[in-house]
Amino acid sequence: MLQINNAPRIAAADEQQQQSRASSYPAFLGFVRRQLSIIAVVTLLSLVLAVVYLINASPSFTAQATMIIDTRKSNLFQQQAIIGDIQVDSATVESQVEVIRSENIALAVIKDLRLADDPEFVGPGGGLVGSLIGTVSSWLEPENARSETDKLRTAANTFATRLNVKRVGLTYIIEISFRSYNAARAAQIANAVAEAYITDQLDAKYQATQRASVWLLARISELRSQASDSERAVVDFKTKNNIVNSGGGRLMGEQQLSEINTQLILARGQTAEAKARLDRINEIVSAEPDATVTDTLHSEVITKLRQQYLELKAREADWSARYGAGHLAAVQLRDQMQEIRHSISDELMRYAQTYKSDYEIAKQREKALEKGLSSVVSDSQMTDQAQVALRDLESSAQTYRTLYNSFLQRYTESVQQQSFPTTEARVITSASAPLYKSSPKPTLTMLVAGFLGLGLGLGLGRLRDLSDRTFRSSDQVETILEVNCIGILPDMDAARTAKVPGGPIATATTVGERVISHQSPLYSEVLNSPFSRYTEGVRAIKVAIDLAMMQQSSRVIGVTSTLPNEGKSTIAVSLARLIAQGGAKVILVDADLRNPSLTRRISPGAKSGLIEVAQGTVKLADVKWRDPISNLEFLPAVLSTRIAHTNEILASEEMKQLFIDLKAAYEYVIVDLSPLAPVIDVRITEPLIDSYVFVIEWGQTKIDAVEHALSDATNVVGNMVGAVLNKANMTTLSRYEAYKGSYYKNKYYSRYHHGE
Repeated sequence: MLQINNAPRIAAADEQQQQSRASSYPAFLGFVRRQLSIIAVVTLLSLVLAVVYLINASPSFTAQATMIIDTRKSNLFQQQAIIGDIQVDSATVESQVEVIRSENIALAVIKDLRLADDPEFVGPGGGLVGSLIGTVSSWLEPENARSETDKLRTAANTFATRLNVKRVGLTYIIEISFRSYNAARAAQIANAVAEAYITDQLDAKYQATQRASVWLLARISELRSQASDSERAVVDFKTKNNIVNSGGGRLMGEQQLSEINTQLILARGQTAEAKARLDRINEIVSAEPDATVTDTLHSEVITKLRQQYLELKAREADWSARYGAGHLAAVQLRDQMQEIRHSISDELMRYAQTYKSDYEIAKQREKALEKGLSSVVSDSQMTDQAQVALRDLESSAQTYRTLYNSFLQRYTESVQQQSFPTTEARVITSASAPLYKSSPKPTLTMLVAGFLGLGLGLGLGRLRDLSDRTFRSSDQVETILEVNCIGILPDMDAARTAKVPGGPIATATTVGERVISHQSPLYSEVLNSPFSRYTEGVRAIKVAIDLAMMQQSSRVIGVTSTLPNEGKSTIAVSLARLIAQGGAKVILVDADLRNPSLTRRISPGAKSGLIEVAQGTVKLADVKWRDPISNLEFLPAVLSTRIAHTNEILASEEMKQLFIDLKAAYEYVIVDLSPLAPVIDVRITEPLIDSYVFVIEWGQTKIDAVEHALSDATNVVGNMVGAVLNKANMTTLSRYEAYKGSYYKNKYYSRYHHGE
């Protein structure tokens, strides 16, 4: 559904675009035809200037050298440069381009090649114009009056205008081009610029390295003194605070503390072990005589006693079983066993005394180590407090020593780099003498001059079009004034200069009869040349009036214009005669009471007219004039003296009644009114006039004047049949009416206009 609704809009838009494209081409052709003279003159002048330039310009040659900013750094000594290398990126390459363009490079080349003495660089230039300038300059300022500085500055300015340096795309390649009147000279200078740039880079690095070396040497001396003082302060502090290193970065006190602490831990372990053995032996002695300890396992005495005991015990058990427990032999064996047990207990008591002695020794050794540890800890705490200050002194000494070593190394590197400087730029293609001249190029120069001249001509033509604030086409009338253009009448005065009009010219044949005079050939154009364009244009006005009469009563037609001499009176006469010739009853009224020029032309002998009839002093039949050919009747306006209040006369009730009577007596009442701009008479004619025809002189009447005049005459605009372009140059008009150009010049159209 949406597609169906949008289809007519899309079709209408496409049709409008096609019409716009179709009308733009003829409009452009019309513009070109209108301004052809100015376009041709400007283009031709541009070509002439190009020829003059080619004749006077000296041929020049352009040589080109190519450099590259190499991103791969060649570091012979595998060390960091004193002056840090600039990271090569787009900004760096563009910066180097500007360096090559700099005045420093230019002056270096100028001095090296002595360009300040070359007339090409300090002279007026080549060609005829340059020679003339040089001659005049030599008269005004002799050559010997110029200082060396002036020559150098002049050469530098010329050098800058001929040097072209650019980067090739986004690469690191730079093209150096130089233009000169001599091919070999151009190549020499291009190569010299590349070498000067490389030399400048080397000099800049050498000077920077040299300045850095001088600064480093002074800084090294200062750091050496600071490092020595700091290290000496460390030694003095250690001596004063009895701080001795035992090797491996440890202090003597720290080593002693560690060793005593280790020994104390061992002593405590031994004490605990001795006490455990003593406690165990005491338990065995007191409660378990048959038990043993580790040391008794290695005792031969106890071992033998145990063996004897075991043997006796076995025998006693055997005899007790055999003879009874009370047998004498069994009792003796038990007595012997008891004695052996006492012997084992005595031996264990001896071991207990030994364990007790070991335990006491271990306790004494542990106390001695604890006392020594306390002493070392106390000394270590004092050393630790001094160590804080010592570390600050050692850190300062280490820092100064590190800085000193670093600066000393950098200084050594700078000395090496001064004798081996490097640069990132290198020449990859040297310039050679060009075989062909680079300028001027005749074909390109003429093409550019032609296009520039054509563009300038079109611009000037467009400016002329925009500055032309007159009406030149019917489209302008309809667009700007928003009224119909009902006719375009050719400039018959210009056409009559080439031929004499034919046809009947009516004269007064009857004595005393008031017959219209035909002093102007234009007044008889519609009768003498019925097939002319002028007559056809008047017919178009008549048709527009008839169409207006069909919609409303428009029997009284007023003809007016913005300014005098725009042809309103001529059109009024022609329109009236054309309508009257068709058989209608028509009267032409001259209502221009300020300047009744129509009356003076066609009824010079009139004694009374419109004013007298309106006042009732004379009758209409006694003052009207007649055209015997078309039966047109004319009511003149006769002024014996100039009247200031003509607007009041036209606004009077008597005048209103007169026009009511004229409308009743005639089919058409054509009224020649005064212009809108000079007087206000037309503004008060609304009660008298049914419709207005507004006359505009083609190519003369200003648009602003017409707009201003109509803005003050709303009654004219509201009742206007249409506007008429008068005195149009039909040949020039075809250039403005783009879509009607072929219409005005069509050979078939001319068959219908025989009177042209």
